[in-house]
Amino acid sequence: MRKTLTLGLFGFGCVGQGLYHVLEETHGLKATIKKIVVKNKEKQRPLSKNLFTFDKEAVLNDPEIDVVVELIDDANAAFEILKTALKNGKHVVTATKKMIAEHLEEIFYLQQQYDRSVLYEGAVCGSIPILRNLEEYYDNDLLTGIEGIFNGSTNYILTKVFEEKKGYAEALKQAQDLGFAESDPRLDVQAFDPKFKLTIAIAHAFGVFVKPEDIINIGIDKISDLDLKFAREKGYAIKLIARAIRVDGKIYGLVAPQFVEAENPLSNIRLEYNAVQLQGAFADKQLFVGKGAGSYPTGSAVLSDISALTYDYRYEYKKTHQLPRNEFSNDWSIETFVRFTQGEKVSIRDFEKFEAGYAANGQQYMVGQTEFSKLKEWAQNENIGIILAPQATFKAAQPAAVSELLHTV
Repeated sequence: MRKTLTLGLFGFGCVGQGLYHVLEETHGLKATIKKIVVKNKEKQRPLSKNLFTFDKEAVLNDPEIDVVVELIDDANAAFEILKTALKNGKHVVTATKKMIAEHLEEIFYLQQQYDRSVLYEGAVCGSIPILRNLEEYYDNDLLTGIEGIFNGSTNYILTKVFEEKKGYAEALKQAQDLGFAESDPRLDVQAFDPKFKLTIAIAHAFGVFVKPEDIINIGIDKISDLDLKFAREKGYAIKLIARAIRVDGKIYGLVAPQFVEAENPLSNIRLEYNAVQLQGAFADKQLFVGKGAGSYPTGSAVLSDISALTYDYRYEYKKTHQLPRNEFSNDWSIETFVRFTQGEKVSIRDFEKFEAGYAANGQQYMVGQTEFSKLKEWAQNENIGIILAPQATFKAAQPAAVSELLHTV
């Protein structure tokens, strides 16, 4: 039987206000917000002052509150809220993807220790119910890959840059004004945000807990006018793609810009929309599309978790119990376009397999199969731009002896 829930909410920003409004408009869901914890005592808010408190204990220690909904932008504070709420016998719904990604394995064990649920559908790809699908629909399908556009802010920026030929700074400002971009835009444009989401998705898709720092993230902030010109001439789009694949029990993961051909369904994903494409051994390819940024899309995803708790739902992390177990590995290479200024120390020998090279407008391009270690090194250089090739796929890295032999041929 469906329960009636009393909620305590942390944060009343973009997502918190979106949740409040969609909860007010949703009929049939037996859940009410008793208190909202906020920090700024001077800020004017559109609701009664009696609904707000500046004391977190008013929520965490209230025995009438069943569920703590955490929607703040401080990952460390969010984790303390989560732990205290579980310890006090409360379920938790959260959308703080950085906190979840950094502590997911510990969150997994805390749920078992305190016999309470932590749900976080709103943390990954906004309105797309991807985690619930990975948990339920794909619980037994042998998934071989997950990839897509996991960040609505950067997709909005790239759409504006490509279709309206706006400058990068102007497009970023628009994304921030609309509430799509994070308070710190580096989380979006340097691809930390989609990396956190990919970290979470890998746990539910493949049963592997990965540390975010083990996944390389390359953002859109170094995409140049020359890159855009090249893409237009070839009929490509440029998208920020998060991807993970399973090969022989190893999971490879990466977030990076990619040239995308027109026939690829991801090329048509515009503005703040997200898309997730799953590759299964039995179900083949399936594409999920939905709004990934904004107060209402994320608020509706948070609401779906609250609704699920009225039926005592919890993630079972089914893939973590399946044998043989997968393991995460960075022993891979991938086909890459590397753009650099003259004088940078990039050479043919840096590639596992070199394919082409050319120069234009004072910039040089090299294209070839690039190992993880070299890609990570280049990503830290402000004068080197990296965009994956249209058909780029992970390949297990060559053994050192073979790699050396290829360089000498």
